[in-house]
Amino acid sequence: MRRPAAPRARRKAAAAPVQRKLLKIDGEPVPVTLKLNPRARQLIVRVHPSTGEVTVVAPSRRSLAHAMEFARKQSDWIAQKLENVPEPVPLGLGRRILYRGESHVIRYGEPGRRPVWIERCEDGERIIRVNGRSEHAARRVLDFLKREARRLLDARAMYYAEVLGVKPSRITVRDTSSRWGSCSSTRNLSFSWRLILAPPFVLEYVVAHEVAHLREMNHGPRFWRLVAELVGNVERPQAWLNEHAALLHRYAPKTVME
Repeated sequence: MRRPAAPRARRKAAAAPVQRKLLKIDGEPVPVTLKLNPRARQLIVRVHPSTGEVTVVAPSRRSLAHAMEFARKQSDWIAQKLENVPEPVPLGLGRRILYRGESHVIRYGEPGRRPVWIERCEDGERIIRVNGRSEHAARRVLDFLKREARRLLDARAMYYAEVLGVKPSRITVRDTSSRWGSCSSTRNLSFSWRLILAPPFVLEYVVAHEVAHLREMNHGPRFWRLVAELVGNVERPQAWLNEHAALLHRYAPKTVME
């Protein structure tokens, strides 16, 4: 029997709070995200190796009040980790980025056409053309990448859902830093827009993986057999993501996107 739903106010009060503050390291402000996770056993500081995102996880509301003090004591460790974060690659004119796993150079396009389009030259050069003022190029390219990601991820998710005879409640595309895709207990699918940068076989694997969770909400043998039936080799895309995850996060730093 399903447990009666808690009143809305009660559910809201139980929600895990997220706070964002600034921590000075070597005189420079560093954004820090404070999160509450009752499953954590103690205060934990994390620095994402690809994005440089600094997070402090607290096991209780009481410990959350001491999260910034805990982060300050870890300033040297945080600074060391931040030094190893790869340099971001903006999406401006003249830059090279991955699109569908292939190197493309961003160049100016003639006015009057679409804001952004893909062009392939006879010599094999792949170009992302963008028109308009140069200072708007990064935003236009980013919008194009997100639109293409949304279009393709929606289409492939619905395709695999039809194959398996399942139906997602909702499909969202975001800029997640820790997961390429997810499937919630409410049947909501979520994907990173950065998958549009990866080769097609990688995107196919991530989508099939999450859609398969609509049938098997676990990572047991039946789940992996199901994913293999959909995309065949699962080790190849997994290996590609393990090797190139940091590369995908270098493009379009979050300061550009926000």
